[in-house]
Amino acid sequence: MPTFSFPNQTAFYSGKVRDVYTIGNDKLVMIATDRISAFDVILPRPIPYKGQVLNQIAAYMLAATKDICPNWLESIPAPNVAIGKRCIPFKIEMVVRGNLTGHSWRIYSSGGRKICGVSMPEGMKENDFFTNHIITPTTKASKGHDEDISKEEIIAQGLVSSSEWEILEQYTLELFNRGKEIAAKRGLILADTKYEFGKFEDKIVLMDEIHTPDSSRYFYAEGFEERQKVGERQKQLSKEFVREWLIENNFMGKEGQSVPEMNDEWLNTISKRYIELYEQIIGVPFTPTDLSNDEIFNKILKELL
Repeated sequence: MPTFSFPNQTAFYSGKVRDVYTIGNDKLVMIATDRISAFDVILPRPIPYKGQVLNQIAAYMLAATKDICPNWLESIPAPNVAIGKRCIPFKIEMVVRGNLTGHSWRIYSSGGRKICGVSMPEGMKENDFFTNHIITPTTKASKGHDEDISKEEIIAQGLVSSSEWEILEQYTLELFNRGKEIAAKRGLILADTKYEFGKFEDKIVLMDEIHTPDSSRYFYAEGFEERQKVGERQKQLSKEFVREWLIENNFMGKEGQSVPEMNDEWLNTISKRYIELYEQIIGVPFTPTDLSNDEIFNKILKELL
């Protein structure tokens, strides 16, 4: 059920993490909740301040990349709220990888040498850099799991045209390069991330969040090469540690599996990791903000009127 009801509201959608209100035909109010998902499952307990962290990092990164491509964002009326253009989304996510890690490593370590139609070289170790960044798109599923898909399949299925793909590919690589530059200045390596695009008034526009710990994986640059040489686990800031904890506790979102209990100590650990990434990537202390629903509603209303 929606938390709010706004004037001229025409639709409401509750995603894994965000609650999205459509205003009229051309505006969205997007509220980043404290929900957390992994393996396409919303976990049972919210993470303190996670929504604020995600929203503020995304706003920072959208402002830092708006010279590369237009984006949907118009204003941030509250720390966990964004208002912007309602775009018609492409039904794919543009995943881009600079390192062999996460999903790509799981494929590689099981003997696969192709992901989304893209070949991966022999002789790589987990977390090694790819010689060139690779784009490994997924379908954007409204329900269930997103699926790997190749560029050729995307165009053949009419999800985007070949000319649209060229623009998406260019934007994706340029955004990733900018993200890596920003991260490097803060002592981090942006290892992989995903972007979502749509159309607004026939223009391709960057949507949703970018370069947040929910959509990206960061490694600490200091000591990275040394850890790679000796096969040591890389220090990272991302949601992967939550996935690893779930796997260790026999949960991967498969039928018949139960989400392990998340106690207060573990919730606070996750919250601190999100705040750590905020402070690391933005370079300023995080200021937690606790607003009532009435205060959030009034701030949004003021922006809409």
